[in-house]
Amino acid sequence: MPNVFGEDWPYPDDIPEPMEASVGLAGQTPTEIVRYLMADGAASAKLSPDGEMVAYQWSVSGAPQLWVIDAELSYPRQLTFGQGITFYEWSPNSKELLVARDTAGNEKEGYYLITTDGTQEREILPPSGAFRSFGAFSTDGTQIIYSSTERNGTDFDVFKTAIHSHATELLLEGSFGFYTSAWQPNNGVILVSETVGEDGNNLFALNVEEKTLSSLFEPEISANFSDFAWLPDSSGFYLATNLDREFNALAFYSMASGEVSFVSEPQYDISNITLAGGGQFLIWTSNQDGYSILHGINLATGKALATPELIPGVYSLSAAVTAAKVAVKISGPTSPGDVFVWDIANNTIANPVQSSLAGIDPATLQAPKSLRYPAQDGVELQGLLYEPVADKTVSKYPVVVVVHGGPTAQSRPGFRRVEQYFVNQGVAVFSVNVRGSTGFGKTYARLDNQEKRLDSVRDLVDTVAFLSTKEQLDTSRIAVMGGSYGGYMVNAVLGMYPGVFDAGISMVGVSDWVRALNEASPGLKASDRVEYGDIREQKWIDFYTQNSPIATAENINVPLLVMHGANDPRDPVTESDRLVEAVRSTGQQVRYMRFKDEGHSLKKRGNRVRFYTTVSSFLNEHLTPDLTELDD
Repeated sequence: MPNVFGEDWPYPDDIPEPMEASVGLAGQTPTEIVRYLMADGAASAKLSPDGEMVAYQWSVSGAPQLWVIDAELSYPRQLTFGQGITFYEWSPNSKELLVARDTAGNEKEGYYLITTDGTQEREILPPSGAFRSFGAFSTDGTQIIYSSTERNGTDFDVFKTAIHSHATELLLEGSFGFYTSAWQPNNGVILVSETVGEDGNNLFALNVEEKTLSSLFEPEISANFSDFAWLPDSSGFYLATNLDREFNALAFYSMASGEVSFVSEPQYDISNITLAGGGQFLIWTSNQDGYSILHGINLATGKALATPELIPGVYSLSAAVTAAKVAVKISGPTSPGDVFVWDIANNTIANPVQSSLAGIDPATLQAPKSLRYPAQDGVELQGLLYEPVADKTVSKYPVVVVVHGGPTAQSRPGFRRVEQYFVNQGVAVFSVNVRGSTGFGKTYARLDNQEKRLDSVRDLVDTVAFLSTKEQLDTSRIAVMGGSYGGYMVNAVLGMYPGVFDAGISMVGVSDWVRALNEASPGLKASDRVEYGDIREQKWIDFYTQNSPIATAENINVPLLVMHGANDPRDPVTESDRLVEAVRSTGQQVRYMRFKDEGHSLKKRGNRVRFYTTVSSFLNEHLTPDLTELDD
């Protein structure tokens, strides 16, 4: 039985040090991986309520910090320094922003208010042992609502805190996951979401004064309710929902009648619902095979808006409250994070935040092809294939299959720096959306729930079989790589189906579901009961004891690279500790990178450079012949 060391890991060679981000001359072939890591742009962007400034998160300094820029293209200003931030939100006065920071990736945040010139910052809520989930400001900006595990460390309750006095009031005691979503403009009602699995929730209206909870939606078959946008007169709100349907549609809920009506019902998901110009313009996006499409309506006339042409990719929207402006943050195959501001009234576009490719030739960046194919049980799977530029000296390319986290997430054509690096090296990448992924309907997203968990692992085997039919791909040289839930998939497929892959890269992945579900952060436990089963029941203890990767770790017979942050609150680092010990006990090669100052992801540039440089050399060694030979 492998030892479990927890925080005390007795192998110093497994604890890496940061690596300096040094690069050679631009234009060298192939381009080194550090340039792909340094290619950067806005990770998120939010337009101020008055439409005059854009705030955005940018990691150009090496950690995620808050920056602001005037929408009319002034010089950007960095507001936060030192330890990076975890999120931010504009105050309704457009003069301040709320920012959050945790400690070394532990996701237990403190809240701070900072002015837009960066000269004044004050603490609103100090960090504590609790998890917090921010909700919204009151309309006048004097109060905030949020959910927190302060009471018992497990259940998320709803709180209200005054910005100036710091007086805090408990509004609702929750059970598992109760999260604040949107505050009615007259401050009377808070929309509260109760988690029901990873892709569903119940929706309630919480009366702030009376502290009473009224049910809006508790469907028998769970559905998604999200992306809320209140009308300024508080009469109702727009939302995205897949209630009684496969895909998230655009709907409107009337507070007076309690009825929901549907505005747009396409056969693909709608998201990013927002109102601009004092509620005159309704803007949203649709997800069409991973790419975002921008839509809008003038609610005063009922006419569709002529939306601007933008860079293809994945969009996130933020609208001004009073001005007729919308910020569109884009992550696409050639954009690490550009921000455009669409002035709807004047039909103009500005580009106040322009991303940097760090000297990478944009002509070498490849847009993926969407491919659909059947699993062995007939379920249609989908993925994005990134192919190297055609090279007459190479007949076939080795392959890396990338598995997303979640599991309720989707591989989409955003800026995928590591995938683009592989392609530049002459390696094809297939970003797969196995069953359980979102973007393909509610039924597809639930095909991996509970006992069906292992069907999604088998999808990776069927994926390799499909890729083997492509004459340009060499699946005799194929690796699998994934993070979070994708890390679990790597751990699982290598042990359950030895011989399918030639190497594996597992990042912050689960090895023992019994331990992981018991020790998961409270935010995950709220959804895990539906997605995985209630681990408090013996039925699920028995199921996961038999079907966790740790049970088949002795079968892993290919080179394995494992990465984990020691402060990970979602998948405890002991998940990788135990897997590494088990595989090493069989004499199999494992390279372990256990970062002492990270959590569920690598946020510090020095650590990212260290890890992905190792990834490069690992695949160069194990996807024979050497990757560098492909460019000779």
